[in-house]
Amino acid sequence: MFDIMGKKKWFFAFSLLLTIPGLIFILLTPITGGAMGLKFSIDYTGGTLWEFKFVDPNVTPEQVKAVFVEQGLADTTVVRTEGGYLLARTEPVGLRGPEAAPTPTPAPSAVPSASPAPSSSMAPSGSPAASASVAPSASAAPSASAAASAGAGTPAPTSSAAALGTIAPGETLAPASPLPSPSPIVVPTVPQSGPLAGVATALQDRYGPIEATRDLTTVGPVISSELTQQAILLVLLGSLGIMIWMTFRFRNWKFGVTALIALLHDVIVVIGVFAILGTLFGTEIDGLFITAMLTIIGFSVHDTIVVFDRVRENKARHAGEPIAAIVNHSVMQTLGRSINTSLTVVFTLTALLLFAGPSLRNFVLALLIGIISGTYSSIFNASPLLVVWEEHDEKRRQERAAASKPARRAAA
Repeated sequence: MFDIMGKKKWFFAFSLLLTIPGLIFILLTPITGGAMGLKFSIDYTGGTLWEFKFVDPNVTPEQVKAVFVEQGLADTTVVRTEGGYLLARTEPVGLRGPEAAPTPTPAPSAVPSASPAPSSSMAPSGSPAASASVAPSASAAPSASAAASAGAGTPAPTSSAAALGTIAPGETLAPASPLPSPSPIVVPTVPQSGPLAGVATALQDRYGPIEATRDLTTVGPVISSELTQQAILLVLLGSLGIMIWMTFRFRNWKFGVTALIALLHDVIVVIGVFAILGTLFGTEIDGLFITAMLTIIGFSVHDTIVVFDRVRENKARHAGEPIAAIVNHSVMQTLGRSINTSLTVVFTLTALLLFAGPSLRNFVLALLIGIISGTYSSIFNASPLLVVWEEHDEKRRQERAAASKPARRAAA
C-alpha cells in the first residue's frame, strides 16, 4: 500500500510551491496600485467600458487613448481584444445626455372643404356620404368635390380610385384602413448622446468610421463597492458555515479546522493563478468569479468529507492503531472515488474551456483550476494535516504522562 502519510512533507512542500508565487502576486496588487497582480473588472471598480472596432484595423490602442485624454478622460486604459476590437475603460460617465424638455405641439385646426357636398346627398347604400360634412384635413377634400360633381346618385370614389390620379398635386390620401407598421429597431454602433458621444465623434473624425460596438456598460462606484463587500461576505460566511457543520458532524473541531485550511489552500491557488495571469495577460476577475469560488469551496469540502467520514469509521474499527495508519488506509479506500468524480468534472470543464465563448472563459478556467486543486488538497493536505495534529497531541499527552510519574512516586 502506498504510504501517503509517510511522504506528507513532500506534499506540503509542493503545496507551498503552488501557493507562494500566487501570494506574492496577490500582495503586489495593493503595493503597485493595481499595476501588477489582480485585475478587477468594472463590476468591482466601477467605470465605463466601451468595446468597439474601427473599419480600419490599423488603429492602435495608443492612438485611441490619446483621443480620450484630449476629451478630458485622462484616466483611461485601452487594450486590443479578440476580433480586432479595442476595449476602452474609463471613469464612470453617463451614456445619455440630459433629456430635453418636450416642445408643445399646437392642436391641428380643421380646414373646411372648398366644395362641401349638400347634406341631402345620399350614397347608394343609404348612408350619408362622409364628404358632405366639413373635412377635418385637406386629404378628405378630393372625396367631397368628387361627390358634388358626380351628383347625388353617384357613389363617392374609394381610396383606390383616388390613388389612380384623382388626388390634387401636393395632397396625400391615407388608406381607408391603415395597418400599423412596426417601427424599425435601430442599434447604434457608437454612443449617440452623453459624454462619450464627443469622444466617438473625435475618434471617427481622426481614424475613420467605427464599424461595430460589442459592449457599452457603465457601473457606478456605489454598486461596485456593494458588490465587493457582498462577495467577501459570501466567501467568509460559506467557509465559517462549513467549519461549524464539519465540527458538529464529526464531533471533533480538528476535522473542521483542517478542512478549512485545505479550503484556504484552494482559494489562494485560484486567486494566485489569476493574479499571475492578470499581470502577464491582463486577465480580469468579474462577477462570475465569486460564483466559481463558492462552487470550488463546496466541491473541495465534498471530497474532504468523504475521506474524513471513512477516517471516523476506521478509527472505531481499528482502535489502538496509529492515527497515521488509519488515515492512510482511509485515503487509499476513497482515492479511486475521489479521482473518478473529479475527472468527470474536469473533462466537462475542459470542453467548455476550449469551445465556450469568451464571456465564460474566465469562469470555466477558475472552476477547472479549483476542482483540480480541491481534489489534491482533500487527499494530500487535509488528511496529512489531521495526522500531524493528532500525532502532536498524542506526543504532548505522553510527555505529560511521563512527567507526572515521578510526581506520583514522590507523593507515594
